[in-house]
Amino acid sequence: MTQPFELPSFYVPHPARLNPHLDKARSHSSDWAREMGMLEGSGIWDQADLDAHDYGLLCAYTHPDASAEVLSLVTDWYVWVFFFDDHFLDMYKRTNDREGGKAHLDRLPLFMPADPTAPVPEPENPVEAGLADLWRRTVPTMGEDWRLRFAESTRNLLNESLWELSNINAGRVANPVEYIEMRRKVGGAPWSAQLVEVAAGAEVPKEVSGSRALRVLMDAFADAVHLRNDIFSYQREVEDEGELSNGILVLERFLECSTQEAAEAVNDLLTSRLQQFENTVFTELPVLFAETGLEPIGRAKVLTYVKGLQDWQSGGHEWHMRSSRYMNGGGMNGGGMNGGGAAADSRAAVVSETGWDPFAIGGIGTSALDLVRGGGPAPEASATHAGPGGADPAVRRARSHSHVPFQHVGPSRLPEFKVPFPLALSPHLAGARDRAVEWARRMGMLDDLPGAPGSALWTAESTRDYDLPLCAAGIHPDATAGQLDIESAWLLWGTWADDYFPQVYGRARDLAGAKLAVERLSLFMPVDGSGPAAEPANALERGLADIWERTAGPMTADARRTFRRAVETMLHSWTWEISNQVQHRIPDPVDYLEMRRATFGSDLTMSLSRIGHGRTVPPEVYEHGVMRSLENSAADYACMINDLFSYQKEIEYEGEVHNMVLVVQNFFGCDYPSAVRIVDDLMHSRLDQFRHVVERELPVMFDDFGLDDAARGLLVGYVGELENWIAGILNWHRECRRYAEEDLKRHFGRAVPQVPQVDAPRGGVPRPGAVPGGPTGLGTSAARVASALVG
Repeated sequence: MTQPFELPSFYVPHPARLNPHLDKARSHSSDWAREMGMLEGSGIWDQADLDAHDYGLLCAYTHPDASAEVLSLVTDWYVWVFFFDDHFLDMYKRTNDREGGKAHLDRLPLFMPADPTAPVPEPENPVEAGLADLWRRTVPTMGEDWRLRFAESTRNLLNESLWELSNINAGRVANPVEYIEMRRKVGGAPWSAQLVEVAAGAEVPKEVSGSRALRVLMDAFADAVHLRNDIFSYQREVEDEGELSNGILVLERFLECSTQEAAEAVNDLLTSRLQQFENTVFTELPVLFAETGLEPIGRAKVLTYVKGLQDWQSGGHEWHMRSSRYMNGGGMNGGGMNGGGAAADSRAAVVSETGWDPFAIGGIGTSALDLVRGGGPAPEASATHAGPGGADPAVRRARSHSHVPFQHVGPSRLPEFKVPFPLALSPHLAGARDRAVEWARRMGMLDDLPGAPGSALWTAESTRDYDLPLCAAGIHPDATAGQLDIESAWLLWGTWADDYFPQVYGRARDLAGAKLAVERLSLFMPVDGSGPAAEPANALERGLADIWERTAGPMTADARRTFRRAVETMLHSWTWEISNQVQHRIPDPVDYLEMRRATFGSDLTMSLSRIGHGRTVPPEVYEHGVMRSLENSAADYACMINDLFSYQKEIEYEGEVHNMVLVVQNFFGCDYPSAVRIVDDLMHSRLDQFRHVVERELPVMFDDFGLDDAARGLLVGYVGELENWIAGILNWHRECRRYAEEDLKRHFGRAVPQVPQVDAPRGGVPRPGAVPGGPTGLGTSAARVASALVG
């Protein structure tokens, strides 16, 4: 059969190796599966099925240094998880027995107690028997933190199967952001990453396990595993099986480009995720180790874990290159494999003839992504989206550090914003405007920076121009005058602080100073009802201390803790921006989008809106995937509104390196107009997803949790608050005097260096060595804390 595209040249910097204990793992897993009741008599598998699947070969490639005993244990985990998937398919999906499936899934966490000495129920089927046995054999060597993390990952993985039952054959092709997020859930790679800790004997210490660096390592690992499989599996999944859940298909539809171009773009994203992994290892882990004071043995465990993730990547690539199951251009002769590999195994050919795919969405919640289907781009986008092309990994890495700051770009190009939600404004807006300027003056935000005459970031005039109360009035149209003042102050402080950090710490490349400033800010957010733990030293601290006292006073201690975490999430994300400025690095697109939600203040938004919901809506509802999808899609839309409006301000006047349009220009090597069209399509696909979740997924979630009318009413009201939030943020960007060219000239009061913009041909690949023009500045505006004011 003719291949639909030529395999791209893969970035595989580490050689693959084969574990010498392969045969023992095969033999052990076969005996174990029979003992658990998974083979003859199960109605799911027989011995021939298990032999053909050959989980031992998969694990031997991906865990080359594991001992014989540990390799057998890890192989048993893979046997169990794929048996669960086939069992769930046969027992519940094919019969559409959602009630029975939910009851089955509800019992499984009982076999994974955090306390390994706690009793467990008597297993009633092979899935329960296998899980009980595996948990018993695994937890003695792992600490409580790993047990809690792995149990949660397993629950998340299995629960996606229940979600599937309500969404099979929905006929949607995902938008790219949605696809990446859902692929992590159903593809199983995050779960595999935690098994790497077992296989490598390198449990990640609790002191760092919840850090951004470790989360990014796991997410980048997962994305790379899944994207690689999408490339190799495209012909079988899309052309032969009619599957819609494949990254190449997602980009074909979204970019309206050829299959070859989409494959190159997926490979570019795969490369970018691997390089994000490397950047995190070399720039964030040393800082994390120093800041946490992690002992040498703990650091060694983290680095051993990192090596285990690299081995998994290389072993997974080797598997794909050797198996005739995949489109690999004749095996080792295609795909640009770097480094040596283990000897080919004869059983790979047997595996290739089965219907099993250890890397595809075919395991654990396979068809969950049937729901992940979104509309294609607007008709006019086709001329914009042609020509994503592969870039050499070294060129791509260099390009992300080669942006020329302060380029002349002219007025920001704005697409049509198709927001369907009506705008309403608080009747108290006029008074709030006057009081906001006076508050900023009292806090010292209109004064010169210490020791720098003439350096005031804002004046009374610019504060009125920026008009943050207008944003607050749209976000919360039902606010009382007092509420509107508080919400306007949060927006004003957050927007001023967003200007302050790049000016004071970014230009000086002072990451240490930024981190110290963030640490001190927590002192002004006490949770025990007492006063600040320190005397404010500047306007940044004074403003936060004042607004925290006014906001947190009526809250309970628990609500204050939740609220403070939300503020701290935003503050810490600003140091991530400073770190990229220090490196002069345009972020990886996935990392940018995920961090953009934090810099935007999304967690702060959700916390404020939930303060009055906690007693009626169970906290776990807000952690459900449907709610995260709802909130993330809304946040992404608002973030991209800001990035489009702030393009000229950030790229031309501030020399920033954070902006979605710049990220797109850098990734695709395209010109500014093309990047705007891509961002426009992406943001509206996220808005479509928001509406889809409201209409189709929320009602299912309500039923799953058995929510009463009061809880359902609060969540429906919350949807309305998010709609107000989007409409209010868009209105503010249109009406304030912060982003238009004439306003920029007036506020900055200086000529900007006129650096010519270097663009690729329209929609094409940049010339070698060319630096694509682009914006920067991670959404300076109020939209960041604008979120802060729902409710």
